[in-house]
Amino acid sequence: MSSAGVHLLLLMGLMSQIPRSEGGKEPLAHFLYQSKMECHFLNGTQRVQFLYRFFYDRQEFVRFDSNLGKFVAVTELGQVSADTWNRDKDILQEVRDRVGICRYNYGVLQRHSVIGRRAKPTVTISPTKMDPASPNTILLCTATGFYPVEIEGQWLKNGRPEEEGVAFGEVLQNGDWTYQLQVMLETQPQWGDIYACKVGHASLEAPITVQWEPHSSNSARSKLWTGIMGAVIGVIFLAVGLFSYLKSKKATPIQPPAALMS
Repeated sequence: MSSAGVHLLLLMGLMSQIPRSEGGKEPLAHFLYQSKMECHFLNGTQRVQFLYRFFYDRQEFVRFDSNLGKFVAVTELGQVSADTWNRDKDILQEVRDRVGICRYNYGVLQRHSVIGRRAKPTVTISPTKMDPASPNTILLCTATGFYPVEIEGQWLKNGRPEEEGVAFGEVLQNGDWTYQLQVMLETQPQWGDIYACKVGHASLEAPITVQWEPHSSNSARSKLWTGIMGAVIGVIFLAVGLFSYLKSKKATPIQPPAALMS
């Protein structure tokens, strides 16, 4: 039996189980049926698992698992389908043979440099403030352009791991066989603190570490410059006063002792 024929038989069996409208005469006007095939590999093709999954309104209810060699119900709705298909030898043989297709596709992808491919991430840090009146700063570490998908991100403060205020975003696809990840840190940076985002990935010999240091605010810089100017002006006035004092001492004639004037 062809793959299309098996799929049609499965679909017809599912249609007979679709919930019907009140009175049981007509199927519900709106429903969503989906099927999904997955190949899972462990140590290359040493161990291959094929899953044939079926969904009704986005909920999986029955699947074929090659590790078990049969269909299994995920929910109560899928029990009838699982029992029916497990009794059909043609359907079972067809889906069991899909493991060989998984192995074949693995080889094709390997020859086209998809399997085993490595792309290094680019890591950047960008600070922002959600509320200008808040002392908190949001530091956003973005790792992008990496492959495969597995990646580790960590925030460090003054060389030590920072866990409080850390939030991980969802790994997103870039659409070019690479991914991106954002790790957020909400903190109150102080002058002298050093923050770092550390990223580990299979494409790297050692983790990437990017640092960020807080800059003083405009008001802080203004106060600093005011203090510096005040100190400079004070030194100038002190020098002028000392110069005037020394000059007046030099201009005063020295009086001879009274004994010499008698």
